[in-house]
Amino acid sequence: MAFHVLVVDDEKLIVKGIKFSLEQDGMEVTPAYDGEEALQLIKSSSFDLIVLDVMLPKMDGLQVCQQVREFSQVPIIMVTAKGEDMDKIMGLEYGADDYITKPFNILELKARIKAILRRSVKKGPAEGVAKNILKARDLELSYDSRRVFIQGKEINLTAKEFDLLELLMENPGKVYSREKLLDTVWGYDYPGDVRTVDVHVRRLREKIEANPSEPKYIFTKWGVGYYFN
Repeated sequence: MAFHVLVVDDEKLIVKGIKFSLEQDGMEVTPAYDGEEALQLIKSSSFDLIVLDVMLPKMDGLQVCQQVREFSQVPIIMVTAKGEDMDKIMGLEYGADDYITKPFNILELKARIKAILRRSVKKGPAEGVAKNILKARDLELSYDSRRVFIQGKEINLTAKEFDLLELLMENPGKVYSREKLLDTVWGYDYPGDVRTVDVHVRRLREKIEANPSEPKYIFTKWGVGYYFN
């Protein structure tokens, strides 16, 4: 079954190039050229991944990303023409899973897309004894549905937030350096820096901790990294 990707950019030549390249790899691609059109498509169709430009007419990419996160955790790669680190971090703050800066190499974009799609579908039922649910006090993680619950209430996590929490929960007490988390969750070829990890840990704490400043699940080992209690 082919992956379905939404590509959103007001530069039609860029959309055409990405569409052609992804279709060569057997993916189905739907184009959109402004934020409002993209949001309508996301609400009415099912996508496996979204490539979303920041600078869009009618509604910018960050607004689209923020609104999508209110009802969907579909992986989102933000595309920005700006090189400032804060713009990249802002994309992650709004719930994006990855970012790439224009001008980009289409092969790099495809590698990012494939890496995220692989991680999104890698989890299935474990062999032998079922490994469906991971629990820690009030926190419950479902492998099969990739959903997380606190006291039975579902918590909406992005794909990267889920992967990060899953890794930490599977290895309680093990301290991971920010570099190791970046390599494990984002991949060795990810061009971002360790601040990406800090942003995601902060967002994760805000979602699963009753008091993020006094966490009971994800702890900081000062000067070393993070671990799950």
